[in-house]
Amino acid sequence: MRGIRGIREVTRRPHSGQHRWMDRLQGKVALITGAGTGMGRVAAQIFAAEGARIAVVDVNAQVANATVLAITDAGGEAEFISADVADETQVETMVKSTVDRFGALHIVYNNAGIFPADDGGLTETSSATWDQVLAINLKGVWLGCKYAVPALLASGGGSIINVASFVALMGSATPQIAYTASKGGVLAMTREIAVEYARQGIRANALCPGPIDTPLLAELMANPEWARRRLVHIPMGRPGRAEEVAKAALFLASDDSSFITGTALVVDGGITAAYVTPED
Repeated sequence: MRGIRGIREVTRRPHSGQHRWMDRLQGKVALITGAGTGMGRVAAQIFAAEGARIAVVDVNAQVANATVLAITDAGGEAEFISADVADETQVETMVKSTVDRFGALHIVYNNAGIFPADDGGLTETSSATWDQVLAINLKGVWLGCKYAVPALLASGGGSIINVASFVALMGSATPQIAYTASKGGVLAMTREIAVEYARQGIRANALCPGPIDTPLLAELMANPEWARRRLVHIPMGRPGRAEEVAKAALFLASDDSSFITGTALVVDGGITAAYVTPED
């Protein structure tokens, strides 16, 4: 029986003069929304480093092209595709452009989302904010799945990864009614998609991150009271890092998770496991 060293020798291969883990997404095409910044950008770079060709989707051409450049400078392959995920015509075109450019689609990572500052309590949140959040965070994910599934089927199956949140599993300590509702909807919808397409070679899973150190969180953390109320509930005592979520997404995108569908993969530093975490 081989030990750990023997296993590593089998799963490694030479690459550019160095040893590295085998590319887990070699030959795959991945579409990632919100890939211009934050978790989306990091995921795009990690997926590309693992062999995938990347459709970098964002509404902001400047930041998306920066992601593309980072990937191509590292020897990967990527192309910017502009799309507002709340616009059905643009989402349909987004998927078609990906297939036209790369010839297939195997992985869809519905990552794009918003969290407006005025999303608050039940009675304080405006209808306009509610509509905006649900349009991007929930409808946008639904549209991404709706138009991606035929392309995934035509490519022989694949993996859908939808970004939900730990607040899809428990109430938020700080009111954010529209965001929480949108992420709960993503989680429920992901389960239904998983069941519907499980026997057709498509897996669908939801990521449920806790607070992650991204530009969006940095803006929110500028409010000391908001930051205090958040961090006290994280047993690990810190926000997560974008690469920690991206590597969880990589697991769901790869064949390493080939018997996993319809699940919520929680990446939250222990928030959902804790009843009360005392302040340090």
